[in-house]
Order: sequence, then structure tokens, then C-alpha cells
Amino acid sequence: MTGIGGVFQRAGGTASLRDWYAKHLGVDLAEFGGTQFAWGPGGSTTWAIFDADTDYFGRPDQAFMVNFRVTSLDGMLAQLRAEGVEVIDDVAESEYGRFGWAVDPEGTRFELWEPPPGQ
Repeated sequence: MTGIGGVFQRAGGTASLRDWYAKHLGVDLAEFGGTQFAWGPGGSTTWAIFDADTDYFGRPDQAFMVNFRVTSLDGMLAQLRAEGVEVIDDVAESEYGRFGWAVDPEGTRFELWEPPPGQ
């Protein structure tokens, strides 16, 4: 793992919560519902608000999901499987990189992100 790629929050009133964070903390959220905080050359952490009914987090009662940045998604998923960790079989690929998911011992789903080469 090389850092936190993002933190995602589930909200009942998505638009009003986004407005609240913009007003009170000055967080300008993009159309996709999040923002990126740059922390160094080629690196950033995304924070985003998701609708309450999203299935992206796994369990409906999971309020947050953390995205961990990794250098090798396949290697990390294989390591977690070998250690008996529950790993979600799906791997997503896009122009933003490769994504996989696993679940910690308390049932909290987390995301693993391998950024595209050069990022």
C-alpha cells in the first residue's frame, strides 16, 4: 500500500450535504460528487459523497469506504486471499486505473486502487 487514494461517504441528502461542505469548509465538489486534494507530484486523495442507496460500499449500513492506493492490485489481492481475507471477485478497469475490493474482519468493505502507469 502506498497511501490513501480516497474516502467515500454515504449520505441521505446527497445534494444538501455537498452544499453544506462547500459552504462551511470550502470544499468545491465536482459534478461526480467529489474533489481531489493534491498531496504531491502525481498524487492526490479523492473525497466524495455517494447517495444513500449506492451499492458501491457493499453493506447498506456501511457509512464510509476507504480507498487504498497500491502498486500492484493483482499482487495485493493475491496476498489478501492467501491470508484468508474475504476478497470480492470483481476487478474494475478504467482510464483512472484498476480497482478491487475486500472486506475487513468487521465486515467493512474497502477499495484497492492501482493508478494508471505514471500516476
